[in-house]
Amino acid sequence: MSASQSQTTSRRPRVIVVGGGFGGLRVVRALRSADADVLLLDRRNHHVFQPMLYQVATAALSPATISAPLRKMFESQRNCEVLMAEVEEVDLQRQAVRLRDGVEYGYDWLVLAAGSVPNYFGNNDWKKLAPGLKDLDDAINIRRRFLLAFEQAEMEADEQSRLEALTFVIVGGGPTGVEVAGALAEIARHTLRRSFRHFDTNVARVILIDPGDNVLKAFPDALADRARRDLEKMGVEIKLGARVTAIGEHDVTLRYKADGREETLGANNVIWAAGVEASPVAQNVGRSLGGEKTHGGRIPVQPDLTLPGHPNVFVVGDAAQHVHPETGKETPGVAQGAMQMGDYAGRAIADAIRSGGDASARQPFSYLDKGSLATIGRGRAVAALPHAQASGLGAWLLWAIVHIFYLVGFRNRIAAMAEYAWMYFFWERGVRLITGENVLPKAIRPTPDPFARKGQ
Repeated sequence: MSASQSQTTSRRPRVIVVGGGFGGLRVVRALRSADADVLLLDRRNHHVFQPMLYQVATAALSPATISAPLRKMFESQRNCEVLMAEVEEVDLQRQAVRLRDGVEYGYDWLVLAAGSVPNYFGNNDWKKLAPGLKDLDDAINIRRRFLLAFEQAEMEADEQSRLEALTFVIVGGGPTGVEVAGALAEIARHTLRRSFRHFDTNVARVILIDPGDNVLKAFPDALADRARRDLEKMGVEIKLGARVTAIGEHDVTLRYKADGREETLGANNVIWAAGVEASPVAQNVGRSLGGEKTHGGRIPVQPDLTLPGHPNVFVVGDAAQHVHPETGKETPGVAQGAMQMGDYAGRAIADAIRSGGDASARQPFSYLDKGSLATIGRGRAVAALPHAQASGLGAWLLWAIVHIFYLVGFRNRIAAMAEYAWMYFFWERGVRLITGENVLPKAIRPTPDPFARKGQ
């Protein structure tokens, strides 16, 4: 269907929302009573609660617990259509989006909520060796890799090869990196310690690398220091002031900015948590507008989240670079920012459709910071709230309550609560499944006697 065909056959304004993440969902929900036809496009058929992806990657939760089918979510919203499709290009002049298969859909209003992808800062050949953590496929891949590492170690006769298999390097000391590092350390020292017969799982090394002078740079110094101390108590090795310069199949090379010294770590498993950039379709739109390239390919937007010269096109979530005109503060690329942007854009479109209001009369979008949370391990977390700070068990309980509350679906909330309770009291992680084709462990020097146990 062409842009002109879609606009002549529809009697109501057409709103296209690209992306079923936090921002896109909020837009669609805000339009549920609007006299408009809403089309939600996403290359996946499900919404994922991204802040809990690392729980899938570290075998704590099932993928189904943190996700929900988009069609199920909007089956009762009569003005909404959902299509599983990937948008390849947006033609701002013709007001149309083109899918990968060449099909086009015209729009009267467009919301780009396409999210972000891992940013390898020009080293795209690292993707296969150091997977990021942005969707369920990534999480399942990481879970498979780290569980296979222990299976390989069980078969290794060579101690050096075993140590390389059990060395996990996490690049990036933000919330995702800290949460993954803490979870992997707990798994090695508690969850798996009685499951293997030929080696002690405590020999596993978890190494967290960040170019800054501390982890959790967005948090207050006191909380960042607390998080670093907790990680070190859990056995995580933290290397600060270091950048990754090379990643191989069995090693990672670092360079320290203080003295230029290089260090090579033997490691088979690397996880990338060092940053994100706007999705390819968002970057294409940004390039079509001209102007200087922004950090992470984010699109500079007007105070009302619209594109300059295109008052009917909104950008929300990770793809938007929004600076409040009065405070000068930039809206961070976090879940709560995407949700607030989605609510604002959806209401603005609904109001315009209902009243035909002038876009220039809109109040600028204003981000309300509700605080930041990061979990480090069982009973360990930090919370930076607008008027308070917390750490330890209280912060961990707050983290669990907030994240469970925002999960989609009552069933998912109950399942997550049950898994967290079981994990807290018994140190157990119930989703230790290795799935996929050709996933047998590949030991370099297999042990000749599988019946020879450690200590015998």
